[in-house]
Amino acid sequence: MSATRDYQAWHRRYDDPGSGLSWRLERVRHHVDDALDEHPGPIRVLSVCSGDGRDLLRVLAGRTDSERVSAVLLELHPELAQQARDAASTAGLTGVRVETVDASSTEAYRGAVPADVVLLVGIFGNVADVDVWRLIELAPQLCRPGATVVWSRGRRLSRDLPGVTPGDLNDEVRAKLAAVGFSETVYETHDSSTLPALGVVRYEGPDVELQADPTPLFTFLR
Repeated sequence: MSATRDYQAWHRRYDDPGSGLSWRLERVRHHVDDALDEHPGPIRVLSVCSGDGRDLLRVLAGRTDSERVSAVLLELHPELAQQARDAASTAGLTGVRVETVDASSTEAYRGAVPADVVLLVGIFGNVADVDVWRLIELAPQLCRPGATVVWSRGRRLSRDLPGVTPGDLNDEVRAKLAAVGFSETVYETHDSSTLPALGVVRYEGPDVELQADPTPLFTFLR
């Protein structure tokens, strides 16, 4: 964890109502709530690099049908993972499991996929371009047919991150998602300092079995 930012401090930026993170959080919650409405019956949710789970857990805590949701949150940072466990416990969300694991390994996903809702939020802007493409190629293996995927990537990125194209790469992200079987339902942007953007796609492809891969899927650069 020492190679990346202080994520405990970084998460406190959500408390600033004018920040791009606050905008993203509100929009993720909105789209997760919509996705739960669109998938009736028992539903499986996967949140990758979930942080303290404040996006998904707040939505579940506010719903009267949360007992039908089985959710797995993958988070490497032990303190953030414990905060998510505590929040789920306080809200009585017995269907939530928080795993303190490295989500860059396909082994982390066994038993959690295929899912009906997948959150890939806060990842694409923190890894090299090649890792973004690798994670997009994996995405069908995480999804049931018809699954909803929520993803994010800022449109203003630092030039000093190795392997990262500066600026807005999101048109290419959207095209690559379409190429592996996703149809776009929402794409939103916000003109705060970090120029955040959020996409929602639906998986239109077939079931794809999760494959073991000894190569890490991604490495966080900050």
